[in-house]
Amino acid sequence: MSLSDTNTSRFNESQRGSAACGDKQETLLELFGTSKTTADARSEASDLQDSSPRKRMKHTHTLSSVDRSFRATAAMNSSPPTSVGGTRVTNAPEVIDLTGSPSPAPSKPSPSRRGLGGSIRPTSFAPTGPPKKLLVKNLRTTPRTNPDQYQNHVWNQLDTALSAIFTDEKLPCSLEELYKGVESLCKQDRAPAVYKKLREKCKHNVSVQVLEPLLQQTSASTPTEVLESVQKAWLRWRAQLTTIRSIFYYLDRSYLLHTPTLESIEEMGINGFCIHVYANSSLKKSVLQGAYDLVVADREGTLDEEHKTLLVDSIRMLYSLGIYTKDFAPKFIGDSQEYLLLWARQKSASLDLPGYVSECHQFIKDEKSRCDRFHLDKTTRDTLEANIEDTIVERKKDVLLNSDRIFALLDVHALGHLDQLYELLRRRGLSEQLKSSFEAYILTKGAAIVFDETREHDMVSRLLDFKRELDEVWTKCFQKHQSLGHTLRESFETFINKSKRSNMTWGTDNPKPGEMIAKYVDAILKGGTKAIASAVADTPGGKAGNLEEYDRDSSMDEEKEISNQLDQVLELFRFVHGKAVFEAFYKRDLARRLLLGRSASADAEKMMLTRLKSECGAGFTHNLEQMFKDMEMAREENVSYRSMREERQITSSLDFNVNVLSASAWPSYPDVAVEIPRVIQLAATSFEAYYKNKHTGRRLAWKHGLAHCQLKAEFPKGNKEIVVSAFQAIVLLHFNGKDPSQSVSYNEIQAASNLDDGELKRTMQSLACAKYRVLSKMPRGREVNNSDTFSYNANFSDAKYRIKINQVQAKETKQENKETHERVAADRNFETQAAIVRIMKSRKTITHVELISEVIVATRSRGVLDPADIKKNIERLIEKDYMERDETKDGRNAYSYLA
Repeated sequence: MSLSDTNTSRFNESQRGSAACGDKQETLLELFGTSKTTADARSEASDLQDSSPRKRMKHTHTLSSVDRSFRATAAMNSSPPTSVGGTRVTNAPEVIDLTGSPSPAPSKPSPSRRGLGGSIRPTSFAPTGPPKKLLVKNLRTTPRTNPDQYQNHVWNQLDTALSAIFTDEKLPCSLEELYKGVESLCKQDRAPAVYKKLREKCKHNVSVQVLEPLLQQTSASTPTEVLESVQKAWLRWRAQLTTIRSIFYYLDRSYLLHTPTLESIEEMGINGFCIHVYANSSLKKSVLQGAYDLVVADREGTLDEEHKTLLVDSIRMLYSLGIYTKDFAPKFIGDSQEYLLLWARQKSASLDLPGYVSECHQFIKDEKSRCDRFHLDKTTRDTLEANIEDTIVERKKDVLLNSDRIFALLDVHALGHLDQLYELLRRRGLSEQLKSSFEAYILTKGAAIVFDETREHDMVSRLLDFKRELDEVWTKCFQKHQSLGHTLRESFETFINKSKRSNMTWGTDNPKPGEMIAKYVDAILKGGTKAIASAVADTPGGKAGNLEEYDRDSSMDEEKEISNQLDQVLELFRFVHGKAVFEAFYKRDLARRLLLGRSASADAEKMMLTRLKSECGAGFTHNLEQMFKDMEMAREENVSYRSMREERQITSSLDFNVNVLSASAWPSYPDVAVEIPRVIQLAATSFEAYYKNKHTGRRLAWKHGLAHCQLKAEFPKGNKEIVVSAFQAIVLLHFNGKDPSQSVSYNEIQAASNLDDGELKRTMQSLACAKYRVLSKMPRGREVNNSDTFSYNANFSDAKYRIKINQVQAKETKQENKETHERVAADRNFETQAAIVRIMKSRKTITHVELISEVIVATRSRGVLDPADIKKNIERLIEKDYMERDETKDGRNAYSYLA
């Protein structure tokens, strides 16, 4: 045989093997239900000849699958193979023993089908026999036991287990076995029957074994004891239900979960307890009453820890049974309302306002805490809180808003109680109703401060403290309530501008605070921080409280402290309408400070002037600024006068300084008759000649009452430099050359000085009866009489070299106050009349109402006028023929201007 024949023979043999393989594959695929045909297998084998790599890969996978099928078929053949025409075939049927174990040895692929590199080569294999049959041994077509018998057996096990659970006995078998029994019954479509039997079993247990013992205790037990028994039964039933649910879990999750019309096991157990136990009329009433009795005991503080736990567990039970909202909450709210009414009636009758407010505040706090501790739901808490607020606040607002009681709280500055009061009223939207009491208190106490004649000297200090207290109440207690803030400012403004004709204002209707504010500012600008400390100490409570605070801050820069005090005073000043009174007294005091050099700080003076200008405008401070300019020009004038005397070589032992003031800017001072010493009179005449020569047409009027002097005195115990007023200096100079033993009578001094009694007595009192007694008075005493005699005090001594004796003329007198008030009232009338004339001149004819309104607007910057005062000034102008009465066409009163 040639080489080519041999190859051909092998090729044909390979083709036959391939065909056989394909036939056997068809047989095996048919056994396992595969739809592939013999033609498909042959087509796949023939496609291997394609040279495309992608197709080659595809066919490789296909043949691999066929190869695996072939190997599987060969492995399953248990008959010895036979050879037919050189081809291996099988004749015995295929048998599978379902009761045997598979061979552990895996089948190995035929090495003849693998080529180089592990690739699969096509073979020719063709079937030579009929299809094989698969025989199964030991196949059972009927169950071993009867299903009904099995169901009864399993349920008997479950029934026994349920009975053991209900009696708290040991289970007859494991939970796993019971669970599998339930699972088996459910898989056999016995779930409805199992659920029905389980429900009946649970119902019988709850209605008999649980209910009957509880009913036996009801008649002889308190509601709290019944509640405790029901709670224990509930906890026991919950534990039993948990075990039941774990056994019947498969039933619960496979059958009941997909049956919406049926309850889950847990729902069935809870509802069964609710229907058969709680719904019993006697038990239900006792359970609800027992729970509320525990709440009342906690309110009264008699509930122990054990019963607190019982109440918490009972509330949870009510939640679980779904009866909290339906039954307990309405009873709790209703019974609590009766308790609240009784509580509010007793507390409001037995306690004062601070005590009642504190009790209410604590009661609300306790009720909130109680709701949280016992886990009451939000709806119950909100409803209870609303009822509490309505009962103890809304229905008792006549107690909370009693003006006398609120006055008492404000008087003692009880910030804590005021805060609690406001908080209670705010809860019911009643905080706005504090306005009337707050306003009445401010007006009453403010007016008492303003019109207190016995303590007018510390009026401003008291007003500042009063304002500070009100601001603190408004900020800390009333939470900066906007309407109450407006009430505070309006009320303060009302009483501080309230006026009445009294001795304090010398029969005028000028407001007193304007005068006292000016004096307070004068004290600060004269005394600095010392005056501030003194003013603080003079106020009630200042010695113990505010003064200590001031002492702690004494290291603060003096200018800063003065600035702070001036800011506080300006807060009062802003409330003052009629600023003319303040201006008059402030101008008078400023003049004294400037002329006598009494200002503590020039910067503080300018600071105050700047504040007044910012607050009232340039017109208000025009004269005040002119006063400062006059003092500056006076210093320059004195320098020029001394230069002139030095140039002319005029010498004098007297250091003479003159302040030339503008009469229009400075206050008017009365001329006081006094005999000036010759040396001073010569100096005054010399300066007047110099000034008139320099300023033609000007006239000088000497005001000796404003002058002050520095005298050098010789005492046996040491020389001193004494700072005194001009009148004091005139008296002291009269004792020059007098022997200490030589006395001078009062009448002799009066004849030499030419001073009136009032002025001379005040002067002699300051020299002989005050702190520095440079003169001796006989007889001794604080008062000076016309019969007294005076002598030089040779025993006078003091540690200081420079002594400043209080200047009598710097101390204001009642007459000066009276004149100032009268002058302010007169100026106010003149200003009003001038405004009326200006308006009439521009309008020619105007109605009475319009004239009153326009005059008030025109003079508002100087304070709000009383319409009655405007009417009086209109009458005066009519008398002076500036205007006349007229009538409009519609009969209204009117006025016409007379040119």
